[in-house]
This record gives sequence, structure tokens and C-alpha cells, in this order.
Amino acid sequence: MPIRFQQIALIGKYPNPQSTTQLSGVRDVLQDIAHFLTQLGCSVCLEQETANHTGLQGLRTLDVDGIALHCDVALVVGGDGTMLSFGRRLAAAGVPLIGINQGRLGFITDIALDGYQATLTPMLEGLYEEDQRPLMHAKVWRDGVCVFDALAMNDVVVNRGATSGMVELRVEVDGHFVANQRADGLIIASPTGSTAYALSAGGPVLHPALSGWALVPIAPHTLSNRPIVLADPGEIAVELVSGRDASANFDMQSLAKLLHGDRITVRRSQHQVTFLHPKGWSYFDTLRKKLHWNEGGA
Repeated sequence: MPIRFQQIALIGKYPNPQSTTQLSGVRDVLQDIAHFLTQLGCSVCLEQETANHTGLQGLRTLDVDGIALHCDVALVVGGDGTMLSFGRRLAAAGVPLIGINQGRLGFITDIALDGYQATLTPMLEGLYEEDQRPLMHAKVWRDGVCVFDALAMNDVVVNRGATSGMVELRVEVDGHFVANQRADGLIIASPTGSTAYALSAGGPVLHPALSGWALVPIAPHTLSNRPIVLADPGEIAVELVSGRDASANFDMQSLAKLLHGDRITVRRSQHQVTFLHPKGWSYFDTLRKKLHWNEGGA
């Protein structure tokens, strides 16, 4: 079959620059994948920062804006964190992402590095499952002025300081007061993020096809303060009432320091990320494998 995706961006996980072994391993993997794609007749470019960090040469390089303009698909080699980062940055351009797992869990980077050729070839020919994930659009407001603006795919988290006590947070949904919560923090998680930090804090697993968010308190002072699933067309607002050294984290990759009276608003973004999975992919297969469900069973 002819190759459907001709222009492919290759993106790698940035290795620790102090580890020459790790650096060499990442470079070798990317080089092998680039050679394989070229053999298939694809035009391959390397993401600029990946090239800078790995020192891999011999390929055309493009920054994220260039990838958005010129590439049909982005092939991400790394873990879920790398996929989250580039998913957010390429969402507005509608560039789909394929993930080859070189991390640990791999909920959204689901192609095993070992034997990736057999899985990847039919996908590039057009045999794949398409999986669209909405983004969250969050803002931090201070005295009526937006001081921080970010997209998130997994979650928006309001946290207490590392050495301070609980924070008190006023929570509203669509302008309606919900509660004043005293806790270590609060997680607003998308279905994609429901298997991340929110899960370890006792939140529910949300199927990615759901149009909803999980509002999950972190170690709440009142034990009856439980997670709740909300529809995502509305707006969630969280105000910091009290607590020292609090911050707001967006996918744990960007951070805003908070002052008393700051408000964090979260709405569904107009953009979404498109992941491509191998034909026959099932979300339940992923859960069963990654969360070790049914171990010892058939």
C-alpha cells in the first residue's frame, strides 16, 4: 500500500546531557527510526530542540511552527510527558501524533520500541485508530488582570507550598459556589489526566470519549469532601483564600506562583489533540496492561 503520511516530523525525548550512555542510546534510536522512515519513502525532519539536545545530524530540522506548517504527522519517541508537551504545541495546527514508548508507563505513547517497524508501517499506510483528546485552557487572574495563560492536556493542579500547611480554596462551577475546601490542593483533571496525578489522589478513571472533568481534592481536611465528575462545557474557578507558597501547575510542566485572592479559571479549549493508535487499539486494553488489572486471570 502507498504511504499516506509523506512528511514526518521526528521528535525525541531530551536525554540527560550528563549521561553519555543515555544520550548515545537516544541518538541511536532516532537514527534507526529516521533510516526506517526514509526507506519507506517518507521525507523526515527532526524537531529543532531534539536535534540540539541529541546532536543528531544529517536530517533537515524544523521548529514547532515549521512542523505545524509542513508536516503530515509527528512521530514522538519518548514518554507521555513528551507527548503532552508536543500535543499542546501542535494542537492548533491539527497535526496528529504517533507515540513510540521509550518512557515508563506509556498511556498515550503506546507503540513498543521493540519491533516498532511492524506496527508503524500499516499506520503510515492509513490503517490506524484516531483518538481525539480535548485540551484545557486555564488562566490565572490577579486583581481582574490575567497574569498567566496556559493549555493543559492532563490537569490543572493547585498545590500548597512544600513546607507549608493546607490551603483554603473557594471553588465555583459556572459562577455557582460549590464549597470552601481546606486541603493540600485540588486537581482538575481531563479524561486523559484521570490516570495521572488524579488517580493517585483517589479520583475516578474517565473514558477519553467523555466530555467531562474530575475535580479531585488532595488530602482534604474534611473526609466527606470527595471527587466529583463535572461536564466540561462550563467554567471552573478556584480562588486561593489562604495558604502560603501556593502554586498552580499545568500538566506539571508550567507553573504560576499564587497570591491570596488569585483566581484560576479553567475552560475547555477550542483545540484538541489527535493521537493515532495501531488498528484494533482499545482503551480498555491500555488500562488492563498499564494498571495491571486482571493479573493472574485469563
